[in-house]
Amino acid sequence: MGGKEATIQGILARRVSAIIRTSDQALARGAMNAAVAGGMRIVEFTLTTPGALDLITEFRENRDLLVGAGTVLTVEDARNAVQAGAHFLVSPVCDVEIIRLADQLAVPIIPGTSTPTEMLAAHQAGADFVKLFPAPAGDCATFVAAVLGPLPMLRIFPTAGVSLENFVDVLRAGAVGVGFVRPLFDPDSMSRRDYGAIERRAADILQRLANA
Repeated sequence: MGGKEATIQGILARRVSAIIRTSDQALARGAMNAAVAGGMRIVEFTLTTPGALDLITEFRENRDLLVGAGTVLTVEDARNAVQAGAHFLVSPVCDVEIIRLADQLAVPIIPGTSTPTEMLAAHQAGADFVKLFPAPAGDCATFVAAVLGPLPMLRIFPTAGVSLENFVDVLRAGAVGVGFVRPLFDPDSMSRRDYGAIERRAADILQRLANA
């Protein structure tokens, strides 16, 4: 997909993303390939993963995918990720400088926020989405609905506090999408390199989404 607006619309349409963080590049490749085989079409490689930029370039060759870079902490990270082919950028924090650079680079940015004040500040700085991170205490769906009451303009994209059991409720509460880390890339499956289990989990997520 090409163009910032096309990427935004693609994220809004697909709604679920696979986010991988591991210390093994080969494991990251194999596990993400399994998630893609299971139907995931938004994929994110955190920059803490060895060879993440190479993986972004590699997966970008699949034109069916939207490929993102996660854990973007500096403007250099942002530039390197976009140069590698990232369609979008994700950060665990809200850095206005990175938000503004993403706009200049014509890629969507999803900065990390955990309070309504941070979410509004990110939105006003030009963020296309706001990542809900870390997980709110209690019910993620209730938190999302409460925030959107007075702030309906926000595109909230939780990536923590989301599970196979609750993600549909989170989307129904008004989140525009959700990201799966451990619920998809289960540590036991990862340690055993059980790519079949990861593929089945991805397929289950997509089936639950379709049924909703």
